[in-house]
Amino acid sequence: MGMKQVFKVTGMTCAGCALSIEKAVAKIPGVESAAVNLLANTLHVSGDFTFPQIKKAIKKAGYGLAEENKIKTNKEMLVRLIVSAFFAVPLMILAMTTMHDPGYTIGLTQLLLVLPVLYVNIDYFTNGFKRIFLRAPNMDSLIAIGSGASVIYSVYGLYNAQTHFYFESAAMILTLVTAGKFFEDRAKNKTMEAVSKLASLVPDTAIILRSETEIEIPTNEIKSGDIAVVKNGSAVPADGVIIDGAASFDESALTGESVPVDKTVGSKVTGATINVAGYVKIRITKTGSDTVLSQMIKLVEDASAAGKAPISKLADKVSGVFVPVVCVIALAAFTMWMIINRNFGEALSAAVSVLVISCPCALGLATPTAIMVGMGKGAEYGILIKSGEALETAHKIDTVILDKTGTITEGKMAIINEPPDEVLRIAAAIEMMSEHPIAKAIVEEAERRGLEIPRAEDFEMIPGMGVRGKVGGVQYMIGRGEGVNIYVTTDDEIIGEIEISDTIKDGSKGAVYAFNKMDINVYMVTGDTKEAANKIAAMVGIKPEKVIAEVMPQDKERKVVEFMEKGRVTAMVGDGVNDAPALVRANVGMAVAAGTDIAASAADILLMKNGLDSVVSAIILSRAVMRIIKQNLFWAFIYNTIGIPLAAFGLTTPMFAAAAMSLSSLCVVLNALRLRGVRLTF
Repeated sequence: MGMKQVFKVTGMTCAGCALSIEKAVAKIPGVESAAVNLLANTLHVSGDFTFPQIKKAIKKAGYGLAEENKIKTNKEMLVRLIVSAFFAVPLMILAMTTMHDPGYTIGLTQLLLVLPVLYVNIDYFTNGFKRIFLRAPNMDSLIAIGSGASVIYSVYGLYNAQTHFYFESAAMILTLVTAGKFFEDRAKNKTMEAVSKLASLVPDTAIILRSETEIEIPTNEIKSGDIAVVKNGSAVPADGVIIDGAASFDESALTGESVPVDKTVGSKVTGATINVAGYVKIRITKTGSDTVLSQMIKLVEDASAAGKAPISKLADKVSGVFVPVVCVIALAAFTMWMIINRNFGEALSAAVSVLVISCPCALGLATPTAIMVGMGKGAEYGILIKSGEALETAHKIDTVILDKTGTITEGKMAIINEPPDEVLRIAAAIEMMSEHPIAKAIVEEAERRGLEIPRAEDFEMIPGMGVRGKVGGVQYMIGRGEGVNIYVTTDDEIIGEIEISDTIKDGSKGAVYAFNKMDINVYMVTGDTKEAANKIAAMVGIKPEKVIAEVMPQDKERKVVEFMEKGRVTAMVGDGVNDAPALVRANVGMAVAAGTDIAASAADILLMKNGLDSVVSAIILSRAVMRIIKQNLFWAFIYNTIGIPLAAFGLTTPMFAAAAMSLSSLCVVLNALRLRGVRLTF
């Protein structure tokens, strides 16, 4: 695998442009993949290549890089719109009031009014005709041909004493298209708000300890190994580990969880989280692009480019052949009207209407806008989806396989019964000398109760049986019974029982309930004993026949394959190194971010929250995104299916066609933005 790089591209206006660039760059020897993010105007390339090669391919395709030509901002589009409307409106009024007998003077006045509109919108013509010469016409080509033909014919008529002109049609086409682009860009910018919000979380400066002296430096100058001081109310500047102090951190921006998390020495903290109570010193471990926040931003930015959903690829293919087909239809409409009534003006109007009404913007925006908004919505809830393909596949999930330890459970033992204080005190005295997780749970419970823990003597570990030692001169044995029940005994009798279990994560039981309501089969797979596994399964509502226990890592992957071979769309949810093979193999792999880096890398979806409710939310989000995409594609196809015949048969005007085209694109984007209001709870 070669390098991966992102380039900012200029001149793109529709899905056809994106497809042309992808094809041109894919032809470069060594390029493994090329994907365009139309919303962000970026090209993502991976493989072995050089910058000059990419630059040459993009230029040959008729586009440019940001270093050559600054991408038009929404503010510049607003200026174009204001100037266009300022001249187009009086031109329209003049044309309407003098339409029966315009005369030469009126015609010349109309020409003078249309010139500023043509000037501020010259990009449509330069880009559009360039694409025609490169034999890859796009949206701008349709606009350029349509409005250009109206102007040329009108100028011809002006110098040949004709009495009807189409200057107002050209001006209104350009004005309405520009208005549509302006509002469309504003709406599209909202799809990138999640990225902007994430990026703004990083503080501009940080307090760093240098020779025990606090100094304030720009955040981008922090280095791994630096000691940062984070006071009450301040944001963590980069990822690190607490080495001194304790505090509560608001991690809602990263996980969506509103309840602050208490952390102390040894706890990991993430950049951009807020210290809401306390004072800590942090050793910085990750900076810049390596931080969790930077990785989140990158995932959201890359969302609609890398790993395109199959439905998106279908739309791209349709858009790629759409413009040439429309040009043929427009020519056919022009020819038909010339044959029927030999009226050049009516024939031109029909052809221009076909060209303008059929711009493929709505079709090209239908999928990427919904995917980008969906990705941003997921990021707000701490659900990081690595590709559009994963987002699409998730809506079809009918089987979820859950790892036990660290996924359903916290991976931390706790006492779940109420043993007498004396039993707990004796057990804690002996277990104080052990590092076993069960021992830690017993000691922690004794400390929580405020018991005075005596000193044990003659401690001895007996493999497979437990531990023993003397407390107050009496010999005690602490051994394991059924499951993880612990018995405290003397040589003569059992003096007490301590019931211990791995603690269930908040949300696990509710998630299993939600899966069942969504008709999703839920299985638990674990390397633990069947007895222990069944106990946990019963606590969260997983049926005994759906518990797969005592399995090795490779067996987890094999189970995933078995389900997939049966035709089931399978999601694997895990957190450890042993889950990585199964995460990669599954249709959709979901990893808990609190787990290992290997599991996070192997997964298609990363869950920043520490609970299974995020899995439910991811599936709900996927279903909502696919519903919006299908709506967008339906209306885009219906719009063209109805609009093009109406235009070809002369049942609409170029101005109406321009308004309809702009409105269709805007509707697609606004429909995608409805995802921002979707509730991701069951």
